[in-house]
Amino acid sequence: MKTVKTLDKEPVIRYILGMKKALLRIFSILLFVVALNAAAFIDYFQGHSEGDDIILEWKTAEEVNLDKFVPQSSYIEIANVEPKGSNSTYKFRDESAYKTEDLVFTYQLKIVDNDGKISKSSEITVSHNVSDVKRTWGSIKAMFR
Repeated sequence: MKTVKTLDKEPVIRYILGMKKALLRIFSILLFVVALNAAAFIDYFQGHSEGDDIILEWKTAEEVNLDKFVPQSSYIEIANVEPKGSNSTYKFRDESAYKTEDLVFTYQLKIVDNDGKISKSSEITVSHNVSDVKRTWGSIKAMFR
């Protein structure tokens, strides 16, 4: 009869538990670093012309330590948008687009976290066509404000 040698299970179990604890520590540290540095992960940022206005839309995958979104037109801040939470869709209407002579607008989304750190989306361009009548009427109304 052959005797089979069995392994001592105790050292193997200790090794596995030690690896599990080490992986949990590493994961916790990575999660903490991401939480400190990340404000929002943007799935998409796009815009389109709609009537007199330009509509900007974006969606976030995750929002961590986020203070606000700041849509910018030609590097000028045009609004502050409060965060809703992870996996949110946002829509902003730029009602000032018809008041200028520009036909193509450049937008960027500034992302500000609670520590004041700023990150920015890539720039998008939106072609905008507003009739001359609406553009003139908008200029006249603006004079009397």
